[in-house]
Amino acid sequence: MNMHTARAAIGRDTLKTILGIPVLAIRWDDAIALLARLVAERRFTKVSFLNAHNANIAFTDPTFAEVLDDFLILPDGVGVDMASTLLYGAPFPDNLNGTDFIPAFLQASSRPLTVGLLGATRVNAEAASSKLSALAMQHRFVVIHDGYFSAAEEPAIIDAIAKLRPDVLLVAMGVPRQELWIARHIDHRHCTLPIAVGALLDFLSGTVPRAPLWMRRLRLEWLFRLWIEPGRLWRRYVVGNPLFLWRVVGQKLSGAGANH
Repeated sequence: MNMHTARAAIGRDTLKTILGIPVLAIRWDDAIALLARLVAERRFTKVSFLNAHNANIAFTDPTFAEVLDDFLILPDGVGVDMASTLLYGAPFPDNLNGTDFIPAFLQASSRPLTVGLLGATRVNAEAASSKLSALAMQHRFVVIHDGYFSAAEEPAIIDAIAKLRPDVLLVAMGVPRQELWIARHIDHRHCTLPIAVGALLDFLSGTVPRAPLWMRRLRLEWLFRLWIEPGRLWRRYVVGNPLFLWRVVGQKLSGAGANH
């Protein structure tokens, strides 16, 4: 299943196009139920999240934009909510950011699943696996490999995934590498739900701190991340966020996408 079949299965009204990328406008519980159903029916579906940062990358990288067109895309963060309000008159029903949503999905899935972890450093991936095992004891978590591998190591990693054939494969390599990697190497023979999860394993490991809950509730987690890692993230947020909204204004003025 991809976004094209999703349009038929879920209905066009649940999709909002942000800078050319169709994003699922769906409530938290409905999104959990949808992923659980896809796993239960073994319907191979690539999953990713759209935030201001990767929308900007897709805007200037047609290869990445084309790859995303074959993913089920969930909304992540205040930027896409602002875009949705600007284009469609209302924000997304819920913020389905992967850092909170993926652990919640795994906790809610009562059926025991095998979950593969690929990416981050080995230490962080192992720590994230332990954290997930404590959060969702019904599942089996397997660290396949860290995210730092050469092209020569790739075939063995892909083979290990195919042998394990996890229900869910969490791929944490950063944008756009993780989505491109899934698109090029992973299909129904390897797993059911490959999910591009960004820094999830780093957050779960505790290596990268989360913003306090009050900041998350105020939708200011990006500000906390900028404060923690200014050198790496200033361009993404200080330059990227206004640029993203400027591009969304351009979409609104051109009349593209906001037709329902």
